[in-house]
Amino acid sequence: MSHQDRNLKEEWLNAHCLKQALRWLFQGFDWTAIQFRKDCSWMPATFAAMALLFVWSGETVLMDRFRRALRLVDFLYPEGHTKKQASKKGPASRRQQKPSRGTQTRNKRKRLSATYQAFTKLLRKWTSVYVALFQVELRRRMPELFTDCLLMYGFLVFGCDGSRVDLPRTLSNEKAYAPSRKKTSGETARAKRKRKRARRRQLRLAKQQRHSRKTDVPQMWLTMMFHLGTGLPWDWRIGPSDSSERAHMLEMLATLPAQAMVTADAGFVGYEYLGAIQSSGRSLLIRVGSNVHLLKKLGRVQESGNRVYLWPRKAAHQGRKPLVLRLVVVHNGRHPVYLVTNVLAEKRLTDSQVVKIYAKRWRLEVHYRHLKQTYQKRKLRSHRSENARAELEWSLLGLWTMLLYTLVEVRKTGADPGKLSCAVAWREIKDTMNDYRQLTEPGERLHQRLQSAVTDDYQRRDKTSRDYCRKKHEQPAGAPRISVATKLQIMLAARLCIENAKKGLTA
Repeated sequence: MSHQDRNLKEEWLNAHCLKQALRWLFQGFDWTAIQFRKDCSWMPATFAAMALLFVWSGETVLMDRFRRALRLVDFLYPEGHTKKQASKKGPASRRQQKPSRGTQTRNKRKRLSATYQAFTKLLRKWTSVYVALFQVELRRRMPELFTDCLLMYGFLVFGCDGSRVDLPRTLSNEKAYAPSRKKTSGETARAKRKRKRARRRQLRLAKQQRHSRKTDVPQMWLTMMFHLGTGLPWDWRIGPSDSSERAHMLEMLATLPAQAMVTADAGFVGYEYLGAIQSSGRSLLIRVGSNVHLLKKLGRVQESGNRVYLWPRKAAHQGRKPLVLRLVVVHNGRHPVYLVTNVLAEKRLTDSQVVKIYAKRWRLEVHYRHLKQTYQKRKLRSHRSENARAELEWSLLGLWTMLLYTLVEVRKTGADPGKLSCAVAWREIKDTMNDYRQLTEPGERLHQRLQSAVTDDYQRRDKTSRDYCRKKHEQPAGAPRISVATKLQIMLAARLCIENAKKGLTA
């Protein structure tokens, strides 16, 4: 072998960097749950790489994303991605029978014959299985990779919030994700007046927003459970535009660890939902507003000044016990913010720690900004509702895996996870995909360039005075209604306490 041939072996292309990243992401995956048809040319791992490259691509047209990802897959896996090729020839036979140049060209053309329609058909069928597989494996690896930033004051803190993603205006998307129209027959006069007031309020808001954007665009509702310590997603639910984010939160409770704490804004209040979090053995930290009625001095002993109870009239009539909470009031510079938690002991969690934990919830809002603006998923491209759901699911997986791989590299430099830059990470991956045939220097490979994917230390000016046309002008949540418990409520609470104690003794 000549000296030039030995140097060619040491060359490292950008494509090798992508393959190294995909190999690291897929290590430990068990693909046995995914069984394609016998005549299908895709392997489970190669199809997952194809789907990730498809959503990592920066093209605005779906067909262009597919073509670029397919070219990359054919270059990254030159041995082929078919089951027949993997089973017919072993390593020894491949060394002995090296195909000619014309045979290589014919095999390459055969691999490039995959169609976009077949690709989307597989996506629609297997996306749910892939999502479950990725979520289980990535959740298992996150505690192993980020042990130092996993806990916040002894809690695994998860933020929960919902947002809407725009869809193309097609009949399929409107039928699947348009808000469901509820029947109004048989309603009371009070409910009818309330519905009319809500309707007038919606028309007034629609008139104010008409100059900025169309309000009847089909939308998909996304509710996400987000780990605040690492800044990475944990779970999500997708539904029509009028889905309940609180119902989505209850579905995701089972995926949280035992010592988890759920923090959310004022949209997640309610006796049933807070009671479900508390009964599951997990902690809560929720902001409350004027739509919440709290009680004080419901117990029979002297209580501290920040002890409150959530006990609606309906729950009291049903014989359900009140929720004992701790109220923390903090001023954010413009108005007071009211927070409640079921961690009653201040030695376990102080008021200042409560404020710091809730301030970290803003990282979820930043992640939504990364998804919609930086990652350019404010509006999806698929015209069919099934394809749109698969596109959003894989976009979330692509963002999760990209941030996970980048965070591992950034943490090697000792940087704070909160300074991770999604824009820099995605730019480096796109540049690597665009120039996948280009040679890289030993210090300029993808995983080394991702170590500098952090935000700068430049101090930005205050932007609160800017009045963008799409900027939200929502009213603050307000102060909760707090009243002293009546004698009847105190007697009823004492009776429930005695009955529960008797049930415990008999059990």
